[in-house]
Amino acid sequence: MTSQALLDDGWELVVGLEVHVELQTNTKMWCGCSTVFGDEPNTNVCEVCTGQPGALPVANEQAVRDAILLGLALQGRIAERCRFHRKNYFYPDLAKNYQISQYDTPLVTDGELVVEVTGDDGGVERRRVGIERLHMEEDTGKSLHVGDTGRLHGADRSLIDYNRCGIPLLEVVSHPDIRDPETAQAYLRELQAVVVATGVSDARMEEGSIRCDANVSVRRVGEELGTRTEIKNLNSVRSLGRAVRYEAQRQLAVIQDGGVIRMETRHWDESRGVTEVLRVKESVTDYRYFPDPDLVEVLSPPQRVEEIARRLPELPAATRARLTGLGVPREQAAVLVANAAVPVFDEAVAAGAEATAAANWLAGDVVGQLAAEDLSLAASGLTGAHLAELTRLIDDGTLSNTLAKEALAGVIASRGASSPAAVAAERGLEQVSDVGELQRIVDDVVAANPDTVAAIRSGNDKAIGALVGQVMKATKGQADPRKTNELLRTAIHG
Repeated sequence: MTSQALLDDGWELVVGLEVHVELQTNTKMWCGCSTVFGDEPNTNVCEVCTGQPGALPVANEQAVRDAILLGLALQGRIAERCRFHRKNYFYPDLAKNYQISQYDTPLVTDGELVVEVTGDDGGVERRRVGIERLHMEEDTGKSLHVGDTGRLHGADRSLIDYNRCGIPLLEVVSHPDIRDPETAQAYLRELQAVVVATGVSDARMEEGSIRCDANVSVRRVGEELGTRTEIKNLNSVRSLGRAVRYEAQRQLAVIQDGGVIRMETRHWDESRGVTEVLRVKESVTDYRYFPDPDLVEVLSPPQRVEEIARRLPELPAATRARLTGLGVPREQAAVLVANAAVPVFDEAVAAGAEATAAANWLAGDVVGQLAAEDLSLAASGLTGAHLAELTRLIDDGTLSNTLAKEALAGVIASRGASSPAAVAAERGLEQVSDVGELQRIVDDVVAANPDTVAAIRSGNDKAIGALVGQVMKATKGQADPRKTNELLRTAIHG
């Protein structure tokens, strides 16, 4: 659905996104506490990340380097000097009552991200989304509201885990260049892919490593920007698209009924498919920004930026172009990039696998099985060497495609400890390709099905599929399909 179909004629949707990325450093932004996800609540905390009196922060150098790397990947301009500010507000999950962030001197400005969007006609459009700034800050703690709703309203009590306080966080703020939900979703997917490619974060939405806020407004085409609302903490690409669609239609309905849009922060209720008011939106003056007196300026001289630039990897757009140049379909190339499967693909091709075969297995069966098991490719233990061996076993007739899928499942079940050949041998998956044994089974099937044989001889060639199925059943799916077809046709037609 495009923005033209989403809103009435003459109206336009305007969206800007704020994406928060948790960096994958070993320690927090201002102290030496661990950043490991999933540890027992309130075990990775100290005087600094909980804001105890007299505790002094020290900036994490690796976090600054990673922020510069991502800024360069987004074509941004790196400031030679920037500094940290205190953003003052009270939330129970921010123990010191202010967040260390950046205000008027961010680390990165003037970036861009080009995304691909499939139109209603099936064609692919490239759209540029400008990036206003990328700045460094710290994450807050996490509140858990205990009750039926899982939200503050209606909760019996609230618990706070401060482990997340102080984890290095980057905020990537786009310009309001987005005009439809599809472009918003494409932007978030592409940014996530760039983050993963640079290695600065695992960008796992399910763990909160990347989170998205959407600023949404509507206006008559050609008029000034309308009043925006901010939808907080969208945790999936699908939720982003649904929330933007709903909010655009809600705002238009309010305006057409004579109402006024308020500048406010809203929550997206995934189960009900609606946005709800959280609070009236704060203005910049409400935060009372001022330079943090405990932290010095961050200096990024050109020689340091050049050194970091040498770490830039192949970025997703270039990777997709390279894969399509190898004959991989565009859709499969996108799946490989989105699932961080390109290193395994490259290893498989280097080990002798044909590019389109490797991509087909990875983008199809591998991604499907991992999704069913809620397992990452890295955790599966599957390597490019495994994939190359699997395709060789198919090419030399040892395994059929069906049996190869079972061998693949065995490799993943062993978390890579067993090779496809070892799984096939252990489970007896090798195809029956011995001509003598297969000929005996074919002769038995032909003899047992005179009516089907007569139909085939009369020109009903499709009926041979029924005989192939019986041979497969007799061999428990291990007959070589190509040889089976050859032998059946010879036995029937002479």
